[in-house]
Amino acid sequence: MFKKKSNLPPAATYKEVWQKGDLSFKLSFFFMGLAQLKRRQWAQGISLLGLELAFICWLSFSGVSALGMLSNLGANKTKRVVFDNAQGVYLTKLPDNSVVILLFGVLAVILVLAMIGLYIASLRSLRTLYVQVRDGQHVATNREQLRSLLDSRLHLTLMVIPIIGVMAFTVLPTLYMISMAFTNYDSKHPIGFSWTGFKAFGNVLTGDLAGTFFPVLGWTLVWAVCATVTTFFFGVLLAMLIESKGITHKGLWRTLFVIVYAVPQFVSLLMMAQFLDLQGPLNTLLMNWGWISHPINFIGASANATVARITVIVVNMWIGIPVSMLTSTAIIQNLPQDQIEAARMDGANPFQVFRHITFPQILFVMAPALIQQFIGNINNFNVIFLLTGGYPMNNNYNGAGDTDLLVTWLYNLVFGQTQRYNASAVLGILIFIISATVSLLAYRRTNAFKEG
Repeated sequence: MFKKKSNLPPAATYKEVWQKGDLSFKLSFFFMGLAQLKRRQWAQGISLLGLELAFICWLSFSGVSALGMLSNLGANKTKRVVFDNAQGVYLTKLPDNSVVILLFGVLAVILVLAMIGLYIASLRSLRTLYVQVRDGQHVATNREQLRSLLDSRLHLTLMVIPIIGVMAFTVLPTLYMISMAFTNYDSKHPIGFSWTGFKAFGNVLTGDLAGTFFPVLGWTLVWAVCATVTTFFFGVLLAMLIESKGITHKGLWRTLFVIVYAVPQFVSLLMMAQFLDLQGPLNTLLMNWGWISHPINFIGASANATVARITVIVVNMWIGIPVSMLTSTAIIQNLPQDQIEAARMDGANPFQVFRHITFPQILFVMAPALIQQFIGNINNFNVIFLLTGGYPMNNNYNGAGDTDLLVTWLYNLVFGQTQRYNASAVLGILIFIISATVSLLAYRRTNAFKEG
């Protein structure tokens, strides 16, 4: 078999561009955009050259210093009192601000990597321009290039601002947080801290925080499973009940349950916290009815751990069931009725229809959403923080209570008395690893993935 001959011009290597290109091509290896400027591609040439010159100026005045100080996060780690001979007085020298040094160091690394990526892109553009000149092809004019930014390359134009935003508000904070996990940044070293490798990971996994991490991790997973399963299952049952024959005013019933979802979550949680308080309406009603002789401590500091955990799961059902109900309703309304009627004609009872037809199809459609909901429950800060605040406290834990999740414990480590910022960064990394692993394994087992 003969291979089809390509009509595309032969590509050039960078070696050929360097050896056979004119002086502007050679200089473009060092000063980006010169070859484009010679061909009157002003916009591209000026942009490339201007960005390179700006990077060189930044690197010379502050970039090198930021990268250099990143290695030790500042030489001075302690507060010192020194004598100033010129003024004849004692002066207090504060430690180097490692927080700022780390931030600007991470930013410097990102800028260097971005510049490397831009340089590679400029080399590819340079090679394309060389092939066009070498083979006598049409070289786009400046106007044609600008016009293409609003036509064939509109996607690149529209992506500029989002990419800058992602780099500034997502990538930079994430890398900064990850870097913090490898330091001794805590209340004992609030300003001048140092790199300590994986010591903070050791403290969380095998050190003084291990006795808190693994029990809190276990409860976090139990909570995520229970919160996801209960809201999904009861949401499906509620949707089927409303959609069943004989139920009138279906829109009214849906609206009543949607109101719970429409109310801001923090309002519902604060209201439930007051309702479940030791002196709240629920205890008052139960005592007035003679069902209990003394108030039940559902979520207080001295509550029973099991009671408090069951309480947060039940309250989460009140908030989460309407969401599952709405999604399930849309799926139920689009189920193939002929298949259901055929099953009923064959003698299947309602439970069998639900088990073998309705539920599998609902689960097939909602499986990816359930995985997302599970990951969201692992990081469900609002329910725990606003409802129980982590109570009841556990004397065997370090800065955590019996209802605290990993994410709320992370918050306590940052804003509590210990202020172990490095440990909280480690927890953030571990939460991400757990969430990513669980979601990946679960999603690959869904029928939606296998049949996709």
